[in-house]
Amino acid sequence: MKKKILTSFLLLIVTLSFSQKQHIATNNQQLSANYSEKDIAVFESYKTQFQDKKELDFNKLVTQTALFFLGTPYVAHTLELEPEILTVNLTQLDCTTFVETVLALSRTVKEGNPTFEKFMAQLQAIRYRNGTIEDYSSRLHYTSEWIAQNQKRGILKNITKENGGREIYFNLNFISSNPTRYKQLKNNSHLTKKIREAEIKTSALKNYYIPKNEIEQNAQTEANGKGFKSGDILAFVTTTKGLDISHVAFIYKEQERLTFIHASSSEKKVVIEKLSLEEYTLSSKTNKGIIVARPLY
Repeated sequence: MKKKILTSFLLLIVTLSFSQKQHIATNNQQLSANYSEKDIAVFESYKTQFQDKKELDFNKLVTQTALFFLGTPYVAHTLELEPEILTVNLTQLDCTTFVETVLALSRTVKEGNPTFEKFMAQLQAIRYRNGTIEDYSSRLHYTSEWIAQNQKRGILKNITKENGGREIYFNLNFISSNPTRYKQLKNNSHLTKKIREAEIKTSALKNYYIPKNEIEQNAQTEANGKGFKSGDILAFVTTTKGLDISHVAFIYKEQERLTFIHASSSEKKVVIEKLSLEEYTLSSKTNKGIIVARPLY
């Protein structure tokens, strides 16, 4: 069962009514998180394999971390707890939580002396607007805002424009227009209004994308800082009205073949995509192109 951990200024372990609560120092904030003993076991396994890889090139570290999760089951909607709480789930991943988890773990290794508490702090910083949890609206639901926020915080860099990107406008409104799809928004006009305000602000951001029929010509050249590398974050631009991105993954180069690692809803697990990136995007009627961001540390 999932257990709550309360984050405070000192590390304490208190046993009450057979439940374990840990008080963890994280950015001088008292916060809550939800995880299981299985999640800790996965983290410890990862730590054993990666704690000596701090000096790796960060993209290589991200790529190896993504490969660590191959075969992990795909499960959607693992974050939908009420009230909003930092949820750690290393045994079940969807495309978004896979990317967030891999990035947070990689940054934890780079930080040095990796601990589960440091990993949770990294995950919260990546997942929430300004790294702060207030309610459901604090989560970065739209990938274009997720990229912009994490670029602002120095966690990644959007490299789409310099790789042939064209300007694109996102009119984001899907979540606020469909509140009954989200249990947090049902009968909660105040929270829906906060989501709408975030959508308006995010829609005003300048974005670039690479059209799907131009991906290959822009992807391979790595001269003058251009081109894509294994470990770059890949976001698929959708034609679905009111949305920006339909899927996220990590770019993966196998010799001359350009593909990606992702939590696949069709294969129900984390896999190296069988199709090339070009084949995958061209085969999708709802895919318009891609946005690419480079992890930083």
